[in-house]
Amino acid sequence: MKATMEKIDNHTVVFEVEVPAAELTKGMERAYQSLASKVNIPGFRKGKVPRNVLEKRIGKEAILDEAFELVATPAYNKALDEHKVEPVSRPSIEVVTLEADKDVVFKAKVTVKPEVQLGQYKGLTVSKTVEAVDEAEITKQIDALRERQSKLVVVEGATLADGDFAIIDFEGFVDGVAFPGGEGKGYPLQIGSNTFIPGFEEQLIGSKAGEAKEVKVTFPAEYHSEELAGKEAMFKVTVQDVKRKELPVLDDEFVKEASEFNTVEEMKEDLRSKMEAAAVEKADKDFKNEAIKQAVDNATTDIPAVMVDARVDSMMEDLKSNLESRGMKLEHYLQFMSSSLEDLKGKYRESAEVNVKTDLTLDAIAKAEALEAGEADIKEELEEISKHYGASVEQVQKVFLAQGRMGMLLESILRRKAANLIIESVAQA
Repeated sequence: MKATMEKIDNHTVVFEVEVPAAELTKGMERAYQSLASKVNIPGFRKGKVPRNVLEKRIGKEAILDEAFELVATPAYNKALDEHKVEPVSRPSIEVVTLEADKDVVFKAKVTVKPEVQLGQYKGLTVSKTVEAVDEAEITKQIDALRERQSKLVVVEGATLADGDFAIIDFEGFVDGVAFPGGEGKGYPLQIGSNTFIPGFEEQLIGSKAGEAKEVKVTFPAEYHSEELAGKEAMFKVTVQDVKRKELPVLDDEFVKEASEFNTVEEMKEDLRSKMEAAAVEKADKDFKNEAIKQAVDNATTDIPAVMVDARVDSMMEDLKSNLESRGMKLEHYLQFMSSSLEDLKGKYRESAEVNVKTDLTLDAIAKAEALEAGEADIKEELEEISKHYGASVEQVQKVFLAQGRMGMLLESILRRKAANLIIESVAQA
């Protein structure tokens, strides 16, 4: 096999690969055996069809095409190894010569992993600041507990104000006709929650129990129901009751009922301790992130668009899986957020670029420092993954091997080692 490489631009190379005719001949024999086991021809058992009969049935070109796949893939992989390039996209293949008893010639155009010019990544100066616990935040946490234990009580003679709950009956009409799903009885609506159509809640402010009102609104242009999108509507609303939250008094009795503590001071001290620990943890995380960010900012590289696109697609898949685990579909999420798929991808793009550059920088540092992933590192990584999925190390390893993901595992280990190298060499400000 012979392979030459031509660099087209910063990201793209084209290989011209020649595979000897003898390899194609072997490939055609394997292709014939493979196709013979799949094709049904009357009078012959699968795998027992004579070659000349198979060629008449499916054509010699079909066997050549199958043979090409069998010989081109290993030849392409060998070309990558010989020229020491790492692809980040699928190759675009152009067949130049594919004839029986002749050398196979094909071209493979592919986007390759860019080179990284490392800047300073050791001995960086990073400060670590642990934020003091704000007493107001402790109060806020306790108030949140009181909110969860609060009760809604009817306020006789009160007028609806922002934050109140209106218990309402309502029926909606478009062009004087009631529309499906536009009515409700005894519905608890918090004024200011923005859960109804824009403008609806504000028009109820000042109402009292027993009052009836006509509320006029316009459905948003991108409303999830196409039949109602952009339409003007009128709702007949009757306020049954005005309710407000009644928070429990903050005393030792409340604390005993609502928590595992006996006094208000015990609860406050526990919250303070937890918040102080969280502040230390956050400071440590911010410190590490800043060190890595500096190393990445100091590096220079030209990232191919295809790598960013792939990362955005991966982030979208993660979002989709996360939503589905909570019983929501992506299209419904987009409707709720009043966004489109392209808008969401655009928002992800900046962080995708940062993530890709971070990975490329860590890869370059691992290479420059000759970092290695030993058996103990691999075992430790597999153990962590097995704990997450509740499977045995052997099961996880089997899956990774079957799916060809061991390379990704090693990559992850080396990136973490490179990150640790950056962090451990930091000179704190």
